[in-house]
Amino acid sequence: MTRQFEGRTAIVLGGGSIGPGWGIGKAISFAYAEEGAHVVVADRDLQSANETLRLIREAGGTGDAVECDVMSDASIESVVEDVVRTRGSIDILYCNVGLGKAGPSMETTAAEWRRFADANLTSLHVACLAALPSMRDRGRGVILATSSIAGIRDVGFPHLAYGATKAAAVHFMRLLATENARYGIRANTIVAGLVDTPRIEKTLASSYGTRSLEEMKQARALQVPLGRMADAFDVASAAVFLASDKASYVTGTELVVDGGLSNTVNRSPYD
Repeated sequence: MTRQFEGRTAIVLGGGSIGPGWGIGKAISFAYAEEGAHVVVADRDLQSANETLRLIREAGGTGDAVECDVMSDASIESVVEDVVRTRGSIDILYCNVGLGKAGPSMETTAAEWRRFADANLTSLHVACLAALPSMRDRGRGVILATSSIAGIRDVGFPHLAYGATKAAAVHFMRLLATENARYGIRANTIVAGLVDTPRIEKTLASSYGTRSLEEMKQARALQVPLGRMADAFDVASAAVFLASDKASYVTGTELVVDGGLSNTVNRSPYD
């Protein structure tokens, strides 16, 4: 059976994982490779990118692992330019970058705000600027990004800088899609809900106080109408669909992957 992305090249920014297990970017990289894409796994942590690549190759896929610091314009541009030079084209650019700080907004400094905005928004702009010329020349391409329900609603605790920049990323992708539709380029956003990834072990304490990890995970699961958090492959499945020809008429919009959470009233994680 022909795989959907056979002969295509994908770049996944943030394709590693900050700990053991499956982060969103790691799962997306693996899922794209399963569908036949040559996946360039780009991450600030080269060791983590190499771990994703190892799993891809063990499963029979192909790809490369590269170091990429999304806080550096030159680093992003170098990765994209190298892929265009060596592979001839970029078919899929996936931007999976998220940086934030939960807690009262008064405790977020201007310097922190700029750092979050550069990570969540500026890096998206720089990556797109680097990838768009080759996509326009070919008359096709897909650009996708991960946003969050924090960008479309209050999530039960203060998360202002992260939420605001993720909301801006959603609108960025809408406008990018409209501007580039005539070149055959589609752009969409996945709005992810509560996802059980290695990152939450490092970040939950700032939102859920002194509870144990399992108690914090249970509190998150109880907020979701489907009764569980997503796993990284729930998001990756959506990423495969949006990058595929099956979504050829889908652009300038968002696919919400949140188990119905954004349809509910705001329920405190402490309830």
